[in-house]
Amino acid sequence: MILDGLKPLYADMRKNNLERCKFKFVYNKVEFEVLYFIDCIPNKLSFGVLEKNFYFEKEVKKGFEITEYIEEYLKLCEILELKFSKDGKFKPFYFFELLNRKIPHNVDSTKKYLPSDGIRHDTRNNEDKIYFFGWLDNKHVNQKVSEENLQKTKAYLGVEAYTMCKRNNISSRWTAKNGDRKDYFLWGSD
Repeated sequence: MILDGLKPLYADMRKNNLERCKFKFVYNKVEFEVLYFIDCIPNKLSFGVLEKNFYFEKEVKKGFEITEYIEEYLKLCEILELKFSKDGKFKPFYFFELLNRKIPHNVDSTKKYLPSDGIRHDTRNNEDKIYFFGWLDNKHVNQKVSEENLQKTKAYLGVEAYTMCKRNNISSRWTAKNGDRKDYFLWGSD
C-alpha cells in the first residue's frame, strides 16, 4: 500500500529541517498519536494510544510504501472496540486508507516532537527517565558511553545523535522530572 498522503508532510519536514514530527489520528473514536521519523531508512511511523498502553510501528519504504499487515491486529481490534470476524469486516487496509486521507500536509509547529514522545509511545520501555536532560562528555569523567545509552540515544534522538555520541564518547542524559527537561539539541551546537 502507498501512503501518498505522507508526501506533502515529508516535503514540509525537509523544508523545515525536521527529522521527526507528531500528529493526531482518530479512528472509530480512538485517538492515536502518530510519530513520523524520516531520519532512519526505512522511515518509520509509530502509533500509540497512551491511555490503552498500545503501540505499534510500520516501516515506510521508498515511495511511501507500507505493508498492511499489523502484528498486533487482535489488540488493535480490541482497542477500537471492533469484533473480530473471519469474514473480515475490519481490515488493516481500512485503517491505513483513512490515515492516508487524514495525514496533515504541514508540520504543526505548536506540536513539536520531543524525545519523551517516542519513549512514552514505546510500551516495551519500562523506564521512568523519559525526559531529555542534556549531554555528558565522558572524557571529563574518564568513562565510556554505554551501548545501552547509545541505543536509547539512537531510538529516541535519532541516528545523527547516535553517531555523534559514539564518535565523541558522549552520553545522552535523561530525567524522570518533566520540570528538569531541556530542549533537545545536538551536542556542540548550542
